Amino acid sequence: MATGGGATKKRRGRRKGNKKTFKTKTQAHLIKPLSRTIPMLISATSAAHSFLLRHDLHLLPSQSLSLESLLSSTSRSLSHLISLLSFSIPLPPPHPHPLSAIGSNAFFPRRQITTLDGFTPSAALAATLFRLSHSASFSSVARRFSLDSATVCRAFYSVCKAIVENLGHLFEFNSDINRIIVGFGWISLPNCCGVLGIEKFELEGHLMGENGSLLVQALVDSEGRFLDVSAGWPGSNKPEDVLKRSKILSGIEDSKEYLNGPSFELNYGNSIPQYILGDSCYPLLPWLLTPFNEKHKELSSSEMAFNEVHHRGMGLVRTAFTKVKKRWKLVGKKWKEQCIEAFPFVIVSCCLLHNFLIKCSEVLPEENGEGCRGSEFPVFDGEDNENGKRIRDALASHLSRVSQRT
Repeated sequence: MATGGGATKKRRGRRKGNKKTFKTKTQAHLIKPLSRTIPMLISATSAAHSFLLRHDLHLLPSQSLSLESLLSSTSRSLSHLISLLSFSIPLPPPHPHPLSAIGSNAFFPRRQITTLDGFTPSAALAATLFRLSHSASFSSVARRFSLDSATVCRAFYSVCKAIVENLGHLFEFNSDINRIIVGFGWISLPNCCGVLGIEKFELEGHLMGENGSLLVQALVDSEGRFLDVSAGWPGSNKPEDVLKRSKILSGIEDSKEYLNGPSFELNYGNSIPQYILGDSCYPLLPWLLTPFNEKHKELSSSEMAFNEVHHRGMGLVRTAFTKVKKRWKLVGKKWKEQCIEAFPFVIVSCCLLHNFLIKCSEVLPEENGEGCRGSEFPVFDGEDNENGKRIRDALASHLSRVSQRT
């Protein structure tokens, strides 16, 4: 018995030895070609880095950032591979990239942005707009401005704060109500003071629920300008709950600050007070007109006419949100949970910049409401306001008569 056990141990030892020998031979077999390939990959990566540094200003920002991301990923993979194979081949460090001329769009007083560790107000503004436009990381922006990421981060939030403080007047609800009403009159909506909608902005992780997101409620005019923005509501909230806690409702129902102008007299004796169009996820109110629900009954011709005009109106807010996400790509991507407190602030900044570009007649990304799929929310299932029904019916009859004449 003892002899048999000893023989077994010897065979097991021989097998272990064979496995070690096989493993060593396999490593040697792999390392030999890699020892020739890895230096070639390092050389190619270094050449690509040099190309990026020389031609960065001649490339589109999206091309530059995409190439930079690929090079960074390749460098990390090579470093990991070298460490596993116990090579001692150093990878070329990335070189700082000085930015030559930086333009200045001083649409707010420069004293609002103090110099941060040599970062001038013009450079801070340029860096912020670059990050917002191209969703560039702080490290990518820092490389272009030859600064550290922490300085760029502080400058970014300082500029966003200055934008909110100095461009807030571009939310023109109630400050230019006559212009707003005239604009909606051109699209067959008499006495309309805006279109109210709500959109989801995505977050990484599950801090705000399984499908993490922040809700942003916005009122827009007939040209797609933002008139009022309420940002930062958890995605688990219902739209009617966001409305109840927003400034716009208190301004209309409590303080009577908004929508207190004269009614619009119709040709056949009825009148329509000032109102806002609201998405189907909101309750019907005397001042907030939502569409007729097609699932409850077959619609009349006047109700269909109203829903058609209402649908075109809701396209304005969908288009405005889509343009913000496309122009300012940083808010169109998922944000990390650790940045959630700053996210609403940045979204409001982008909405103000959107208005600023419209005011300056800047060409915005071409979108229309028909092709824009906004966030979907359940239809409001509560009771409709009786005065709201009466006003909506009167407007529906008016729109039906207008459509028959044209």
